[in-house]
Amino acid sequence: MAIPMRSFVYFLFLITLGWLVPGCMPVVEEEITEVKINLSNPTFQTIHNFQDRQQADSLYAFFGDRDPAIRYAAALAIGSIRAPRAIDSLAGLLKDPVEQVRIAAAFSLGQIGESAAEQDLIKSFERHDTAKVFARSNGAILEAMGKIGSEESLNLVTSISTYNAQDTFLLEGQAFSIYRYGLRGIVSKRGTEKMVELASQEKYPASVRMIAANYLMRVRDIDLNPYIETLVPALSAEGDPRVRMAMVIALGKTEQEAALTALGKQLQIDNDYRVRCNIIRALGNFDYLTGQNLVIPYLKDPNPNVALTAANFFYDHGTAEEARNYWLLGRDSLPWEVSLKLYAAANRHLPNYFATTKGSINYELKRRFETSTNPYERAAAMKALGEFGWNYRYIHDQGFPVEAKVIRSAAIEALGLCLSMEDYRTYFGPSYRRVRQQISNYLVEAIENGDPGMTALAAGVLRQPTLFFKGTLDSLTFIDNAIAGLELPREIETLQELEKTKAFLSGAPEPPLAKPDYSHPIDWGVASNVKPGSQASLETPHGTIVLELLPEVAPGTVANFVQLARSGFFDEKVFHRVVPNFVIQGGCPRGDGYGSLDYTIRSELSEIHYDQGGYVGMASAGNHTESTQFFITHSPTLHLDGNYTIFAKVIEGMDVVHRITQGDDMKISITE
Repeated sequence: MAIPMRSFVYFLFLITLGWLVPGCMPVVEEEITEVKINLSNPTFQTIHNFQDRQQADSLYAFFGDRDPAIRYAAALAIGSIRAPRAIDSLAGLLKDPVEQVRIAAAFSLGQIGESAAEQDLIKSFERHDTAKVFARSNGAILEAMGKIGSEESLNLVTSISTYNAQDTFLLEGQAFSIYRYGLRGIVSKRGTEKMVELASQEKYPASVRMIAANYLMRVRDIDLNPYIETLVPALSAEGDPRVRMAMVIALGKTEQEAALTALGKQLQIDNDYRVRCNIIRALGNFDYLTGQNLVIPYLKDPNPNVALTAANFFYDHGTAEEARNYWLLGRDSLPWEVSLKLYAAANRHLPNYFATTKGSINYELKRRFETSTNPYERAAAMKALGEFGWNYRYIHDQGFPVEAKVIRSAAIEALGLCLSMEDYRTYFGPSYRRVRQQISNYLVEAIENGDPGMTALAAGVLRQPTLFFKGTLDSLTFIDNAIAGLELPREIETLQELEKTKAFLSGAPEPPLAKPDYSHPIDWGVASNVKPGSQASLETPHGTIVLELLPEVAPGTVANFVQLARSGFFDEKVFHRVVPNFVIQGGCPRGDGYGSLDYTIRSELSEIHYDQGGYVGMASAGNHTESTQFFITHSPTLHLDGNYTIFAKVIEGMDVVHRITQGDDMKISITE
């Protein structure tokens, strides 16, 4: 049937408008304003693969993607690669309409560490953002300035006085900036004054006070004496232990009587063991006898970290007059870690002319070494024996052949101690040359035997400047042979130590850290199936630690951890390293910290801060050398930010974390 002309014209009109053919209508794409990570998305996987292969140039194309999540992921990837050539391309994202992308760009520019980005950061700071729309990204820009900025820029940062107590993100950024400057050795009186103000006034958010207190604790070459009358009352009024534990170290740096009085009082009343640990450390800056009287009761503290810190006080600061008492205290019924550290203190500080007591101490240490079934206790006894130099033959003969790798490594540390006597020549008398030569032979033997832990530690001893090994070795061929025999990348840390020692002994500049080649692609079949909220359970002798995995933050690391856990790799592994009020570390197949598998994974660094205890990070010998070892923090460790991959956090069992001691075993299971 024919269509009438009028109807045909109307039909054409409708087609022109696009009413009859919806697919021909112009499409206006809705703007995406949220960053939503989807690890099943092939584009995300591509970005992470480029990051994994360190291919920065391949990431630039994603900076213009309409999806802010793609821009965010690509920008953040540069922070792990740290490619200076990316600065110009990355700087454009500092004005991205989505704030999270701006934050990622600022973080990565700070990570690159090049002053060339300083002006880009300054220009991108939103000075007229009175509504605080970009408060978080402005804070991130301030922190990045602290990593790369000049002293002139520090003056600009410290002069900011318009932030009120409710401007948390901006105050955090300002505090982080001054802190990062300080870690680089760039400080100013005005900056220190600002950090004292931020740390001591309760009106500021706890997170800001914590950052400022960490500056006062950790940054060197700052004079805190003018602020003692501000810091002492601030300590007694402070309710957040994260702030108190940093502030007590800062007070210790003043060495003033008012600080000592405040620390002694706080030690008796503080119910957070981490603060007590730091007070004991701070007491080392004051008169020894006063500190001794305050510290002795804490050798029997129920928290093992406090007790060990108390023993370390006597090891680090003890005197010859009190040395015999350390031995007597060590013979009391104490945990082996505490007891043996006191024995080590006695052996270190007791003069050799107390021959009978010295003989008894070392006889008992040898008995402990020979009868204990705990390899970590035996290793501690071996290191305590190293405090008496004449034990060097015993250490070699008993320590080198032992099967337990942690003991073999301890034997090398003990030999290093034998050489580190305060007055080496007087100590060994006419035999000093012969003793040094014999220990030198032992160190060369350790390197030649191929054990990676012994080799790395022996290399470290040989390059200690105060031991004068440079020029005493006829040939360095043994180092070349050891390097040729390494299993890489498994023994990358040992390679680094050998290369540094060879350079030192030959008078060459220290080489850059060796880094392994790309060796372990991300298993996306695992990574994309580990959903946010997935958990790992660590069974320990003290209870269960539950971790929340963070696949969106570190997909490659999470996939590696999950694969290892599912294979049973971690079962019966131990926490081989425990540093009171710092970390517990495990996952080493050797048990001495020098173990790995035959691959490494890449660092996945993010803008997350180590601003509280319970973060789980990957241990490494430098970026991109990670494999199986991980750590859990006891407390804020802001100096680790941007250098150690965070891939999980503790959501249950922090009380268990705080009770872990060296040698405690683990079993890990994954719950999805």
